[in-house]
Amino acid sequence: MIELRGVRHRYDGRLVLNLDHFAVPAGALLAVVGHNGAGKSTLLRLLALLEAPTEGHVLWDGAPVSHRPPIALRRRVTLVEQRPILLRGTVLENIRFGLRARGVAETEAYKRTAEVAEQLGLLSLLERRRHELSDGEVQRVAVARALAVRPDVLLLDEPTSSADRAASGALYRALAQAQAMRPFAVCIASHQLEDAYRWADDIRALAEGRLSPVTPENLFRVELPAGTGETKHARVGTIDIAVTTDRTGPVVLAVPPTDIFVSLGALPSSARNVLAGRVTRIAAHRSSGGGGVAVTADVGVELVAVVTAEAARELALAPDVPVVFSFKASAVRVF
Repeated sequence: MIELRGVRHRYDGRLVLNLDHFAVPAGALLAVVGHNGAGKSTLLRLLALLEAPTEGHVLWDGAPVSHRPPIALRRRVTLVEQRPILLRGTVLENIRFGLRARGVAETEAYKRTAEVAEQLGLLSLLERRRHELSDGEVQRVAVARALAVRPDVLLLDEPTSSADRAASGALYRALAQAQAMRPFAVCIASHQLEDAYRWADDIRALAEGRLSPVTPENLFRVELPAGTGETKHARVGTIDIAVTTDRTGPVVLAVPPTDIFVSLGALPSSARNVLAGRVTRIAAHRSSGGGGVAVTADVGVELVAVVTAEAARELALAPDVPVVFSFKASAVRVF
């Protein structure tokens, strides 16, 4: 539906986004994850047609979008920012604002308002004003306001950053319900990986403005020492990670979860990184690359490995089980 091709975006000469290709297909439930400063919010603003990229092209259904897109096109995509601004007036008036601006008939506007208010648990708040709402409630009102206008693409920037677990679950269930009633694309930027794995069908990670082959569980900012050898050691938490690279200085290391071998004890191996620890969490792993089981372990730093469901059963993996994570120095990506 909406694509970025060959996009390079700069602020004050600083490159903040560098993407060869990024697409949000029709009907997608997509999560973009990454650490603060990775470029997630900038990406959403380009997808929302609020900014034009410094270089490259934005396409809608395969057709190039001009630097000043027509308002009819901009209304097909809606962005809810992390700290949304509500208008003066009640929650009801805020939700109905976009509908009135689009000339939606009063009867239809009432129906849509009631529908999204019920989905997001806002019926009891309709007469309240901004100063009477918590930050989490403000976020829900902003999402309801966006859902009411029925965009083709809904972009959400950290939509549950101020919500508790129950409110987060309610929001994602409301999105799933809305998509079941009327297919549209949802793209969520979040640093909450558990939510991304639970609710998204497609997970993509950003690191330093680029798409990363791994999600942020195994992304680390480090300082690589100078040296002539190909293998260097970077300090991460209380451990050293061996990496094969000629890079030096500040970099981001990425350890692909699928490249980590999980065993119950040390095994004969050529892997330069052999780290012992204990399992802290087991969860289903969902990403664009396929399924499996995500095994989180504290090995001096928290690392996540992905194994098959069969391997997890054979090893009897569970919280507090001792494990060894092994991976080659050449498996570590450097950005």
